[in-house]
Amino acid sequence: MKILLVEDDNVLSDGLTHTLSKSGYSVTCATSGSYAEHALAAQDFDLIVLDLGLPDMDGLKLLKRLRSRKIGLPIIILTARDGINDRIEGIAQGADDYLTKPFELRELEVRINALIRRCYGGFSNVIQVGRLSLDTQDHQISADGQLLLLSAREFGVLEMLLMQAGKVVCKERISQRLSYDGEGLADNAIEVYVHRLRKRIEPYGAVIRTLRGLGYLLETSENE
Repeated sequence: MKILLVEDDNVLSDGLTHTLSKSGYSVTCATSGSYAEHALAAQDFDLIVLDLGLPDMDGLKLLKRLRSRKIGLPIIILTARDGINDRIEGIAQGADDYLTKPFELRELEVRINALIRRCYGGFSNVIQVGRLSLDTQDHQISADGQLLLLSAREFGVLEMLLMQAGKVVCKERISQRLSYDGEGLADNAIEVYVHRLRKRIEPYGAVIRTLRGLGYLLETSENE
């Protein structure tokens, strides 16, 4: 899963990136509001961690702009402002959670996991399609209780489809999600990964359907 970390404190940013990366998250750092907007336009993310004290704009202003553009990603605010009015304003502008500095890195990680469960997987850590299971906390995919051995790219594609099960996911979004150093995946590479995944998951009651011109749809097969 991909997290956009908007934080201009390099020491804190490095610490958060290290901790979240060890937990299996892919973290992109933005040191300003304008950089964050550019990153959101170029890539696909699952969650935003937003500091309010940014050098080019107030974080609340950025939050308001994102919500006005219908960007519905879950957002956790980080701030040294601990007044009740600041908290109320953050929630009113569309934040999903609020954490005041200083904080324990483990607490932020727990809050991120809770938000992901709430926004993408109901109240459970596990998303189930057929006999496939994605554990959003441990970042593992299993079939009939056994871990699936997948390459990093295969895992990324299947994780994304599981997170959006029952919804169409376009190739462009997959390419952005799995991009490294700004380089997306070519369409034919995505097709290769999907072809491999189809063979792996169909015995477990899950199927990836191609909707021409639209993208891919993961759902339970008809014989389940």
